[in-house]
Amino acid sequence: MARQVRAVRTRRAVIQAAAEVFAERGYAAATIADILERAGVTKGALYFHFESKEALARGVIEAQITSDYQVPRELKLQEWVDVGMTLAYQIPRDAVLLAGIRLSADPHSRRLFGSAWPAWTELSRAYLSRAKEQGEVLPHVVPLETAECFFAAWLGTQMFSEVTAQWHDMSERVSVLFNHMLPAIATPAALIRLDTAPDRGARVVAEAQRARQAAEPAPADA
Repeated sequence: MARQVRAVRTRRAVIQAAAEVFAERGYAAATIADILERAGVTKGALYFHFESKEALARGVIEAQITSDYQVPRELKLQEWVDVGMTLAYQIPRDAVLLAGIRLSADPHSRRLFGSAWPAWTELSRAYLSRAKEQGEVLPHVVPLETAECFFAAWLGTQMFSEVTAQWHDMSERVSVLFNHMLPAIATPAALIRLDTAPDRGARVVAEAQRARQAAEPAPADA
């Protein structure tokens, strides 16, 4: 068990270090030596988990989708909004997300190891499908079409926010995006209950962190 815990921690440290280096320098300029130095692990430990820089990039891409900040809600549309708002809040603060953005946006990198875009689109489709089953969206809504349309708009919003404010206004811009899209897809009864405020992401992140802390076992007495 102790070996398993160490292995998980080592893998996380390597992913975090790789993400920081990719975010700062880009995939092409990053080196394994840079990542090893940042992670503080041996070459053997790194190669135990990832056989190449390309595999490391795939690991960073796969780490984009996480349930760390997902909190169950009665409305599945609210869960979908919460995913978008927490992502917007975390982007300027999370090297893994920043690295994923840079890797996914680079055409050469996408040819090598894909991107996070299909996974994010599928996540939206799944939420919208469940929302439709619960009668929260209008009958004409096709979940996959809406998910693709939203993600395309998201990418434009993200790029605009990066250029104008280095993502520091991302929460405000994504709030505006939801406020324009939701009236076109949500039923009036669901729409009036949705929280899309710019600080929604920060509040959900704090809520999820409190829930995790409450679920952690109390330390054993010495």
